[in-house]
Amino acid sequence: MTTTNRRIVQFTVNGNSVEVAITPRQTLLEVVRDELGLTGAKEGCSNGNCGSCTIEVDGVTINSCCALGVEMDGREVNTIEGLAPGNDLHPIQKAYMNNGGFQCGICTPGFILSTDHLLKMIPNPTEEEIRLHLAGNLCRCTGYDKIVRSVQAAAEDMNS
Repeated sequence: MTTTNRRIVQFTVNGNSVEVAITPRQTLLEVVRDELGLTGAKEGCSNGNCGSCTIEVDGVTINSCCALGVEMDGREVNTIEGLAPGNDLHPIQKAYMNNGGFQCGICTPGFILSTDHLLKMIPNPTEEEIRLHLAGNLCRCTGYDKIVRSVQAAAEDMNS
């Protein structure tokens, strides 16, 4: 279906069914930020190199600046806003906060969703596994040691 050069796309975002009219050229990042008002994912590089726009689609993390919104028809999308219910923080968010795993916050949502994906696959990762899995996310502020410690603390908390 088209509506003045727009297509109607239906998909699930953070457990809620949505229907949105978008142009064929809008990226998933633009759709979630501009059309749905979910501004957690950030535009960093616009070419898939920084990970600030990381979003989960059908259980896999992707760079949403490199995916088109029209490709989401019928799919399940999860953003940082859907990680924890209500005003509660997810254990990963708490671990990042308590271990200084973020400063400016631009990269943080991407790191947290990548951490969530990692801990679902490997509940107790080694430092090497953490660094390898998070290699697609760049941070210009914290350095990576605090991020690695945050992931380790989250894993410990979630496994206890």
